[in-house]
Amino acid sequence: MMKIAALSLLAGSASAFAPAPLTRSSTALNAEKSQALPFMNRPPLLDGSMAGDVGFDPLGLSNIDDVGIDLYWMREAEIKHCRLAMMAVVGILQVEAFGPAPGCEAATAKCQMDAFWQIWNSHPQYIAAGLIMIMLIEAFSGIATTTGRESGEREPGDFGLDPLGFLKGDAAKVE
Repeated sequence: MMKIAALSLLAGSASAFAPAPLTRSSTALNAEKSQALPFMNRPPLLDGSMAGDVGFDPLGLSNIDDVGIDLYWMREAEIKHCRLAMMAVVGILQVEAFGPAPGCEAATAKCQMDAFWQIWNSHPQYIAAGLIMIMLIEAFSGIATTTGRESGEREPGDFGLDPLGFLKGDAAKVE
């Protein structure tokens, strides 16, 4: 009985190396493939018209119009979060290099969290004022985003802020 079982196992494993029968199957796909992920179809809204657009959207976030978030809103959010992350890095490096809050005697600790709690314990109105300022900036940028999205007059992230005058002059240089 044991010899028959071993022989059947040996024959089964040998058949794994036998060539498969040749059959032809044809599948025609009309969908264009993504450049970023060639095994996936290109999302319909990512047509290559935006900078850096190569069809990378594995989660399908560009097609969620039914919840009130369209591609314009997603682009605006991405640019906003990138700018915020860049400012956060500068802030972290400033605190690490020069210490917390220059001119503020309440924050003496070198650790950022300890300095935050020192300011919170001595002057909580500073933290509250900062949170109110963030709330106002978010409200104004939300209004600008919504009106820009509805009117189509501005590109995502373009608030027309040019204090040094880099955009004045030849329009071809700007593009």
